[in-house]
Amino acid sequence: MQTSPIETDAVVVGAGPVGLFQVFQLGLLGIQAHIVDVLPHPGGQCVELYPDKPIYDIPGIAVCTGRELTERLLAQIAPFNARFHLGHEISGVARQSDGRFLVDAGHDLRFLTRTIFIVAGVGAFKPRSLALPGIEHHLGSQLFHDAHAPERFAAKHLVIVGGDDAALEQAIALCPNPDQPTPHAAASVTLLHRRELFQAEPARVEKIHVLCQARRMQFIAGQVSGFEATEGRITQLQVSCADGSTQALPLDALLVLLGLSPKLGPIAHWGLAMQRRQLVVDTATFTTAEPGIFAVGDINTYPGKKKLILCGFHEATLAAYGAAALLWPNDPVNVQYTTTSTQLHKRLGVDTPAQSV
Repeated sequence: MQTSPIETDAVVVGAGPVGLFQVFQLGLLGIQAHIVDVLPHPGGQCVELYPDKPIYDIPGIAVCTGRELTERLLAQIAPFNARFHLGHEISGVARQSDGRFLVDAGHDLRFLTRTIFIVAGVGAFKPRSLALPGIEHHLGSQLFHDAHAPERFAAKHLVIVGGDDAALEQAIALCPNPDQPTPHAAASVTLLHRRELFQAEPARVEKIHVLCQARRMQFIAGQVSGFEATEGRITQLQVSCADGSTQALPLDALLVLLGLSPKLGPIAHWGLAMQRRQLVVDTATFTTAEPGIFAVGDINTYPGKKKLILCGFHEATLAAYGAAALLWPNDPVNVQYTTTSTQLHKRLGVDTPAQSV
């Protein structure tokens, strides 16, 4: 258990593409960063909402998916050894007598930092759950909102609720295959969606139909209306089917993939100037009304604001220079170029090209 806060120069709140690029720009200036995100993995909404859909407006990259963009950005920041703290949400920020901020990230994780970068998109993304009183008590034991640890479902009777690409992908991946057994396959998979029309790629929809026809999984059109629990464990769901009937559905595990809902969360109570639930910034440095707290990406607002990833990259660059001026007020940081700067080459861990004579 951590008893004292981690001391650092920068905490980046948000591990989406712009948050990762913020870490890169800070690293180029010699500023070590810790990065905090409520999601269990980097990538933000790019990975959660459209991991496999093409993105065409990243400079120098003709096309890439949200997942590929995240992988490239992670490779880019690798030389700076940024520490990730995933599955944490900032619950409080307090200015200390020495000018630093005490940041509470929950689960006994705290920071003492000189700067904070809020790069949380439109807020912390929280998974949409079932509106059933008491079901949240089973979160982490039988109720899950992600499949990043598929071994949790091995040899279990699994119900997956959802009708988008993420739900269908997990139903296909976890479906048992008698001909080619896999260690993480469930004993059975039931896909539950409110109707027979899916919001998913046609190839995945066709695969679901094939698996159902082969009786390797089943699909039910309906909605969860209740559940029964015995000795602290969910034993079955009550399902109101689309044809008007009701059905009791036994299960061992429940994977609810109904998408994400953006919540501004504690940021709304930090006392920062806001307009329409967005943080007002100075576009010279992208600092907020609180010196030392910067806001970059979709979370901020200013005249002419465009909610584009490439605009967030520009904002992250100016914010990094704004932080450097705050951290070293008597030692101005001049612009250097990665093509020629030996100092930047050293920070990036690359060999300095031989200079022509």
